[in-house]
Amino acid sequence: MDADSFDEYRFTIPAFSHEAGSQQPAETSGAKGLEILVIFTDLSGTLAALRTAEDLAQELEACVRLVVPYEVPYALPLTQPAVPVEFLEGQMRELASRINLRVAAQICLCRDKRRVLNLLLPPQSLVVVGGKRRWWPTAAQKLARSIQKDGHRLIFAESR
Repeated sequence: MDADSFDEYRFTIPAFSHEAGSQQPAETSGAKGLEILVIFTDLSGTLAALRTAEDLAQELEACVRLVVPYEVPYALPLTQPAVPVEFLEGQMRELASRINLRVAAQICLCRDKRRVLNLLLPPQSLVVVGGKRRWWPTAAQKLARSIQKDGHRLIFAESR
């Protein structure tokens, strides 16, 4: 590993879980059954992805985990991002409250979003990414393409 590998990513603690109005600590033990991973892109794209994941989770009897890879610039210490973690947690709670399913969220402070997702996602994960679809590749489309190239099953949820 690189000399700076310990400065690649860090999870915020605690992750949270939202279930129809209650806020509980997220279960960190192995999930039972199928897990659908939603990757945060932006607010509207992630909401579209959560709604798609909600429909899938109900059909497949799966659980939903929202993964938020937040890139911290190298000019700042990894433990002190430009946006307070509490603000990010508030945004994730707001998004999770908009669907009628339990959502576990995981915020990861990192330097490179694609690299950390490669480390975090279990092999052949079912991943939902949301964003706008354009004829030129948007940031969400590029992220989705890189996740798919890593061998994961990907669904792109288009936001309007």
